Amino acid sequence: MAVYTEVGDEDLVRFAAEYDIGEFLSCKGIAEGIENSNFTLNTSTGNFILTLYEKRVDAKDLPFFLGLMDHLDAAGIPCPTPVHGRDGEALRQLCGRPAAIFTFLSGMWPRRNTPEHAAELGRAMAEMHLAGADFPMTRANGLSLESWRPLLAQSGDRVDEVTPGLAKELNGELDALEENWPEGLPGGVIHADLFPDNVFFRDGRLVGMIDFYFACTDMFAYDLGICLNAWCFEPDRSFNITKARRLLTAYRKVRDFSEAELTALPLLARGAAMRFLLTRLYDWLYTPDDALVTRKDPLEYLIKLRFHREITSPAEYGLE
Repeated sequence: MAVYTEVGDEDLVRFAAEYDIGEFLSCKGIAEGIENSNFTLNTSTGNFILTLYEKRVDAKDLPFFLGLMDHLDAAGIPCPTPVHGRDGEALRQLCGRPAAIFTFLSGMWPRRNTPEHAAELGRAMAEMHLAGADFPMTRANGLSLESWRPLLAQSGDRVDEVTPGLAKELNGELDALEENWPEGLPGGVIHADLFPDNVFFRDGRLVGMIDFYFACTDMFAYDLGICLNAWCFEPDRSFNITKARRLLTAYRKVRDFSEAELTALPLLARGAAMRFLLTRLYDWLYTPDDALVTRKDPLEYLIKLRFHREITSPAEYGLE
């Protein structure tokens, strides 16, 4: 469930009146997502998305996120566009929360992604990386290497409840990542959360990327590592090399890799697996049983981490 703040009709009417989006007709909560309260807002001119930013989102980061979406849209990257009010501002307050309205993207995310979906993703991600090159704002990646050991510590002495020996394995993996993490690779704005449910398709073509609330300034190849984990493993946890080849090949047709990026890719994919394993681990152990959020299995990402740990060449991702 992703509606944490209820909004009354009178509040919505007053809020919508601050924009040139027509007469407010209806509003319906959106169940998907876990960070913010989201609604489909219907007006006499069409559909929009209303987002109320909850406490897990730092309000000081919102100008970066909204500014980035404006910037990417102007560069032709398909993403939600913040709607600016009559006063020129996109960010305002509603029910005591920072709030914004966005354009509505039609399309669906793939419940079972294919190599063709992966190729579309690779192309669009490379275009996004290039389009963000002249975005003037920066934001540190708060869930990168420096955060992982503290994240593990938050799970305390309960880690081995998930599977015996997990704490020792994760501490050893963190030692290796901290010792070998690359520096100086090409970077800029990355999405950092391009999971299938954040990418919309229509008739096989990618028509939108959403949920930029983990976007940050980091290595481009790290974004690729995240997508190898999110898009290139099957439900039985096996690696699909065809999807990986299509994703990476489509990406490099738009923005080619440096040799250093290719060499670092397996380690970056390991790091990406660690990042999602650790956040899932904490949620798995400490989310109350009656919570409305569905917990996700951290062991899925342990399997992926172990896979990347055994990779010795980019050829094992399908690259020649």
